[in-house]
Amino acid sequence: MEKLQQSAELLKNKNRLRWACRRGMLELDVLFMPFVEEAYDDLDAEQQEVFRRLLTCDDPDLFAWFMGHQKCPDAELSAMVATILSRVKV
Repeated sequence: MEKLQQSAELLKNKNRLRWACRRGMLELDVLFMPFVEEAYDDLDAEQQEVFRRLLTCDDPDLFAWFMGHQKCPDAELSAMVATILSRVKV
């Protein structure tokens, strides 16, 4: 029973992540959605936290970082941007 509750909580969190990945820019959606589906579960807990923190950033900043127009000033977030770009083929 406890395992079922843990699974339900994980699914609930994953659903929240999916919702947070829906952005106002298609360019970000095509990066975040496949990453959550295909790679998020492979991250360790610290990397998952960094990814969740990345999702709290503003879309214009995210767009600039992912398109290479600007470098993210936060080293952890910058590393996550690189991870996402290397894992998602668009």
